[in-house]
Amino acid sequence: MDAELPARLAVDLPGGFDALVRSFQHRIFAFALGLSGDPADAEEVAQDAFLRAYRALLTYDAERIRGLALSAWLHRIALNVFRNRVRRRMLRVMPLDGELKIADRRAGPEEQALRSAALLELASLVAGLPELQRAAVVLRCVQDLPYAEVAQVLGQPKGTVKSNVHRGLAALRARLALSEVS
Repeated sequence: MDAELPARLAVDLPGGFDALVRSFQHRIFAFALGLSGDPADAEEVAQDAFLRAYRALLTYDAERIRGLALSAWLHRIALNVFRNRVRRRMLRVMPLDGELKIADRRAGPEEQALRSAALLELASLVAGLPELQRAAVVLRCVQDLPYAEVAQVLGQPKGTVKSNVHRGLAALRARLALSEVS
C-alpha cells in the first residue's frame, strides 16, 4: 500500500492524503514520542507534521509527488516540526513517564512491574542523548528504518548516521552499566 500512495496522491490528493495519514499516523506519532517523551506534545508534533505535509503537497506537481519517498519525507517533516517547537520552547523535552504498557499479559504483576521500570529507565536514558544521536537511535532502533532512510530523514550521510547510532547505543550501554553498578 505504501508504494502505491505517491501515485494515488498525485491523482487524488484529498483521498490519497487520508490513506497517507492512516498508513503513517502511528509511525509518526511514535517517532515524535521518542523525541519528545510526552504523548500530548507528540500528538501535536504529528498533527502539525501532517498539516505541513498536506500544504506542501498542494504546491507540488504530480511528478514530484510520484517521486517522493513518503516515509523519509514525513519523518523529516516531523523532525523539523519538533526542532522548531523546541527552539520556540513550545515543547518540554523530558523522559517518558508511566505511559508505557507491557504487552505480555501472561507475565505476573512483579515481572510486569520490573519490565515497566526497565522500559522507563531506558526511555529516560534515550531522552538524555544529544539530539542527533537520539533522533538516529529512535529512527533506526525504534522505528526500524534502514540506515539509508534515516540518513535521508536527518539530511546526513549514511556514515554519519551509523556513527550517531553507534555512539548513541554505546552511551546507552555505558549509562545502563553505571546504573546497574549503583
